[in-house]
Amino acid sequence: MAETAREIADELRERIRSGELSPGARLPGEPALVKKHGVAKETARRALMLLVSEGLAVRRKGSGTYVREFQPIRRVANQRLSPETWGAGRSIWSADIGQRPMAVTELRVHEAPAPDDVARILDLEEGAAVVIRDRLFAVEGEPVQAAVSYLPAELVRGSAIEQEDTGPGGTYARLAELGAKPVRFVEELRSRMPSQEETERLHLADGTPVVEIYRTALTEDGKPVEVNRMLLDAGVYVLEYRITG
Repeated sequence: MAETAREIADELRERIRSGELSPGARLPGEPALVKKHGVAKETARRALMLLVSEGLAVRRKGSGTYVREFQPIRRVANQRLSPETWGAGRSIWSADIGQRPMAVTELRVHEAPAPDDVARILDLEEGAAVVIRDRLFAVEGEPVQAAVSYLPAELVRGSAIEQEDTGPGGTYARLAELGAKPVRFVEELRSRMPSQEETERLHLADGTPVVEIYRTALTEDGKPVEVNRMLLDAGVYVLEYRITG
């Protein structure tokens, strides 16, 4: 009996996880899967695309499908947002990637009226100005996250937050210097399919979902001082939250 695309993908996934198919190894092509499993070519193609959408494999035009060599990023929210990280002058990214090379690209910093939803979260009047930091993060040369931060312009205008390089510890360290130290964060997550523009910006394979995270940073007295909208390539991230009961 012919197998389904899901069953074929399950078998290949197990071979990847067991190490039988190592990073960089070429996966069986569509003709080989058709012959082995007695399926239509479209079923074989869907099986391979399932692995691509999960971040386990990559397609190379004219060459085939290969086990992905890029190692997943483990994002431990509690750890990366700790004052012990940014308060010591380290980037919060250091908690995610250690010594792996990371670059910020497509960086744009400007001032504009706050979008309605952002104004509501930041408790600003309609049309109030915010400083916007829009950027793309690439790890080992691969785009993994797009992020847009919104901060009240009245609070951060004239500070290093308006510069491309915010300095040691980043935005949160600069907020602390302005007397608006973030001590609590709220993150809301949802998974969805990306738009065409988002797919192109993050270089996503067809069928790959994204994780959208809205984070609000609050001071000791509960004042919101930043909203950060992040878009993560779901195929390269593991999200970890450490909760004390």
